[in-house]
Amino acid sequence: MVKMNFPMILPLWMANNLKIMFKKLIILFTLLLICFIAFSQQLPPKSNTLVTDYTNTLSAGDKQQLENKLVAFDDSTSTQIAVVIIKSVGEYDINEYGTNLGRAWGIGQKGKNNGILILVAIADRKVSIQTGYGAEGAVPDVITHEIIQNDITPHFKRGDYYGGLNAATDDLIKYMKGEYKAPKRSAQSENDNGAGIFILIFIVVIILIIIFRGRGGGGQIIGGRGGASPFWWFLGGAMLGRGSGGWGGFSGGDRGGDSGGGFGGFGGGDFGGGGSSGSW
Repeated sequence: MVKMNFPMILPLWMANNLKIMFKKLIILFTLLLICFIAFSQQLPPKSNTLVTDYTNTLSAGDKQQLENKLVAFDDSTSTQIAVVIIKSVGEYDINEYGTNLGRAWGIGQKGKNNGILILVAIADRKVSIQTGYGAEGAVPDVITHEIIQNDITPHFKRGDYYGGLNAATDDLIKYMKGEYKAPKRSAQSENDNGAGIFILIFIVVIILIIIFRGRGGGGQIIGGRGGASPFWWFLGGAMLGRGSGGWGGFSGGDRGGDSGGGFGGFGGGDFGGGGSSGSW
């Protein structure tokens, strides 16, 4: 009788242990999910500027000067240096918070990952410089530490937040300059486009001459009084206008991004935890 019941007792014991283990796993994953959601909710929404001050620590003029400098650097090198000032990171490590913020916002260019974030927590009196994967070579951890100690901390201790951020961004620009260049049209491409336009003009002129000869017009471009026909003036002006950047509503199309003079948005860069932090 004992031999018959023993095989049945063991599976029940194992089943009870598995049930208890399964409940513990559910509780563990639930807690992890709650922590993840809570942390995600504390990250501010993606900004549409490179300088974001949630505490109004910087004056409007100082903020605009920093923004102009960083936008110009982004335009010329594609490297995005973002400055974010918040009240506090709470119980989180400022380096970890900065890494998650840089990744969530996508600071830097996708594929290049050449973004840098200066995160300032005013109430915590803490600052962190986090670098994307592509910026770690030019700005290693030892450099970010030096910038915090030499540029940021002395100014922040005197209450000069703009001075510290201005000096820090100047040094970051110096180290990152030359690492990346913004994509631009090559001279060969521009020459090819110019040659293509003149070839098109030549073909159109030849076709029109043939058409006018067939109609008995003699193929004359210059009229009997020595002046060009209005049609030819229109054709020449249109073609020349097309070669110099367009006409009508299309003129200056390549310069459309400069008209706003502002930040075009973060490019989807990634962060891997490079950087350092300090306090004042």
